[in-house]
Amino acid sequence: MKKFYLTALFSLLLVSLFAQKKVLADKIVATVGDKVVLKSEIENSIADMQRQNIDLPPNANCLLLEQALGIKALVLQAERDSIPVSDEEINAEIDNKIRYYISQYGSKDILEQIAGKTLYQLKEDFKQTTREQKLAQSMRNKIVDDVKITPSEVKAYYETIPKDSLPFYESEVEVGQIVVYPKASRELETYAIDQLKEFKQQVDSGAKKFETLASLYTDDPGSKETGGKYDINRNEKSWDPIFLSKAFSLKDGQVSSVFKTKFGYHIIQMISRSGDDASIRHILKIPQVSSIEINDAKHKLDSVRSKLIAGTIKFGEAVAKYSDDEASKFTGGRLSGRDGSTFLTIDQLDKDLVVRLKDLTVGEYSQPFEYTDERGKKGVRIVQLTTRTEPHRENLKDDYNKIAQRALEEKKNETLETWFYKNIPTFYINVDSEYKDCAEMQKWTIPATATK
Repeated sequence: MKKFYLTALFSLLLVSLFAQKKVLADKIVATVGDKVVLKSEIENSIADMQRQNIDLPPNANCLLLEQALGIKALVLQAERDSIPVSDEEINAEIDNKIRYYISQYGSKDILEQIAGKTLYQLKEDFKQTTREQKLAQSMRNKIVDDVKITPSEVKAYYETIPKDSLPFYESEVEVGQIVVYPKASRELETYAIDQLKEFKQQVDSGAKKFETLASLYTDDPGSKETGGKYDINRNEKSWDPIFLSKAFSLKDGQVSSVFKTKFGYHIIQMISRSGDDASIRHILKIPQVSSIEINDAKHKLDSVRSKLIAGTIKFGEAVAKYSDDEASKFTGGRLSGRDGSTFLTIDQLDKDLVVRLKDLTVGEYSQPFEYTDERGKKGVRIVQLTTRTEPHRENLKDDYNKIAQRALEEKKNETLETWFYKNIPTFYINVDSEYKDCAEMQKWTIPATATK
């Protein structure tokens, strides 16, 4: 089983629902037990990857069929072993897929146009394949769960890598932060509420369009250029529950009363709704904080900083006790990138932070300073520079954890490969003659020792 297959097994899309041309005639190209792989699944996957500008190897058809066979075999084994997968897990995975596709294609409307289906229909179509992918992933995890890696194995793995193939790393830092968001005065909160009430009155009276007001006055940078528009789903966990509840209580065209979430004050207009999916517009107003509240927050964090320097409280404890930043509160204050890594390059940090880190030594804490977060909300924070690496070629001393993770994944892949060779003969397998010349199919066409 080739390395490409093993590493790509769960990262590439198995089935595309976005073929631009309909398949007039379809056929089964492979069978594993009672699971079938259709020719259209392979063709649609290739078409979708081409639209995403993913480089395809010459034998893409063979590789994708091999992936499909691998997933079907893992699903069958998961069903034999009665591995559970809940509807909640499946629905959450489908929501993630839909969000990914919307981000790739630009909007819900474009996605539906390309797919030729509504979001509801897409979710229904995704259910079976998502269930299989979750079962396959769970089975894979079970197979490799006990695989561990030793330092000597990490060293041996590293020594197999040609020196000119070792990656080069730019300078990276690990940074922790403690954030306090000052609370605006009652007068400024009232002012924000009154603004939103006035906006609602203007829309209800027909004097102004909601999208015009949102483009001019919303404090949400993520929707300012789209007139406050978002596509939402009632079951998406990333949305504030108060926001979702208020949105789905509205009728088409209706504008909500002013309400508060952890982000600030809002009004919402329902554009259209279909089941658990809806298109809405909203205006966010974040009550401004004055220099008085900013200074109070600085004094609070200055006291925390003194405790940290004195050693009377540890950084993680201070984060849990004092920080208002939910994104880093449960990582001990450590900032992380989209891949979850806490090692960040300078271009991954906001400009204010880069300036503050320049004069810090490793382990040192900054003075409290004011900043504006990605949502446009003013806060005060202190940061600690935990680690700083210099630009360098990968080596065991500085990059042991990264190398160990790759070595572990390779060992898991080898374990999975061994499992396939051992278990393929226990499944009923049939591959269409169209793929008989694929080198990847040789292992799948050995005589079966079990039937359906």
